[in-house]
Amino acid sequence: MSARLKPYWLHAYLLTYTPLLLLADSRITALWQQWALGALTFVVLYLATLKAPREQRLQVWMCVIVATGFEVFGSLIWGVYRYRLHNVPMFVPPGHGLVYLFGLLAMTTPVVKQPAIFIATGELEIFGTSFGNWNWLPVAPWTHIPSGNPPSVIAGGYCVIDASVLLAMRAYRAGLNTIITRIPITMIPRIGPSMRLLLDRRVNSGEAVSPASANLIWSLSSGENTAKPITATATNRTMATMIQSDVIDQWPMKISSSPVRNSTP
Repeated sequence: MSARLKPYWLHAYLLTYTPLLLLADSRITALWQQWALGALTFVVLYLATLKAPREQRLQVWMCVIVATGFEVFGSLIWGVYRYRLHNVPMFVPPGHGLVYLFGLLAMTTPVVKQPAIFIATGELEIFGTSFGNWNWLPVAPWTHIPSGNPPSVIAGGYCVIDASVLLAMRAYRAGLNTIITRIPITMIPRIGPSMRLLLDRRVNSGEAVSPASANLIWSLSSGENTAKPITATATNRTMATMIQSDVIDQWPMKISSSPVRNSTP
């Protein structure tokens, strides 16, 4: 029996933590107490995400950021619902992360094959409005659409948040791939004026130059920084060889002569 229930222990933990959190918030009277509940919820979310793969952990924390924007708009700007202390409690952003994590982990359980976020959101809204943590207005501002407390379509609102998280993740990956692609291009070494003088001096000296070096010198003389027909690695290797050869040519060497003995009797 314990082996069968093992995949669901984290879901049971999250479903138990949520009503206890909301009950505690409905009893507090000071703002610092609400901040303490928020810090505790962040710790709970961090520990819970350790059980998820890295990609899912990134999605959960992206959900915290996206949901914070929706909470500020929905409560403080639009005013379609109001929290008890007329703010956005600190535990709300990580609470959205817990709901999102609940749905992600539910997809891997044997019983639930599709996302079951409506279970967590339903519990969240029913307990939250029952304890008085927040209250939905009978008529929504701007649109003047009647709503319940909580609204019957509240699960759809959470789906909008989840879809926004997926779009944010797609934009994040696209931006990250663009940065990774551009890093090797910006890291290609450029040839400075001193290297140009060194190459010109070797050409003007009439010394034999390898084809790769000649190709490099031709590219430099035409105003290009790197040679097209050869790779950056070959260019660097050619420049290093030319510098080493030039240093050896300029090094003062003294040849000591010794008398040659004639071994012939």
